[in-house]
Amino acid sequence: MDLATIIGIVSAFALVLAAMLYGGSLTMFIDPASILIVIGGTIGVTLINYPMRDIVKLFSIMKHLFFYKIVPVGKIISQFVEFATRARREGILALESSMKEVDDPFLAKGLQLTIDGLEPASIKEILETEIDYVGERHRLGAEIFMTMGTFAPAMGMIGTLIGLVQMLQNMSDPSSIGPAMAVAILTTFYGSVMANMIFLPMSGKLKNRSSEEVMTKEIMLNGILSIARGDNPRVIEQKLHSFIPPNLRQSVFK
Repeated sequence: MDLATIIGIVSAFALVLAAMLYGGSLTMFIDPASILIVIGGTIGVTLINYPMRDIVKLFSIMKHLFFYKIVPVGKIISQFVEFATRARREGILALESSMKEVDDPFLAKGLQLTIDGLEPASIKEILETEIDYVGERHRLGAEIFMTMGTFAPAMGMIGTLIGLVQMLQNMSDPSSIGPAMAVAILTTFYGSVMANMIFLPMSGKLKNRSSEEVMTKEIMLNGILSIARGDNPRVIEQKLHSFIPPNLRQSVFK
């Protein structure tokens, strides 16, 4: 579980709620009409903008916001050095027994292609297509959240205009001015909260997740290709170290 996401959401909403309670009752910030306009309107225009299949995919992509296992790059590099050492000593087919130690589907697929004897060029083509798909999938999720972050304030502005029209048409009735003004102000408030505390941060988080995952898979791709070419384990380590900062590089060869 990603603690940064959980802590960020809890702390942001807790501080806003504390500020709301500090000035009075929380009930004054609740208006069903405003909620319907902003939430319902945002969902509706998002469905207009994207096909249903993309919206359904969004729910599976969202798990990366809260449940994301970061594999240390150093562990990946040492694993490839171990694979390369075994392949040079016992032959490439010896990696078949190492498949049980591999949890990552991408790495497992790459090793299996190598064991099956595919040329490095063919392996690279297959795995690069897989990396492109991962990037595109995350790009779509980030784009949908970014779009919702754009629509939410716009729907808030529409609600504000609705409230102002209702207020101006009933100026002769002082009792109607308050509820109409509440709709006008609260819709803008809801739209801003949804955009800046939910949708836009989620979009940014998915972009970061995508960059991390693509980099990890690029490291794996280079390691797999090096093993397929029969490179020396020390050479493989040096190649993979180029992906990380010098201060994080730790050689397994002492």
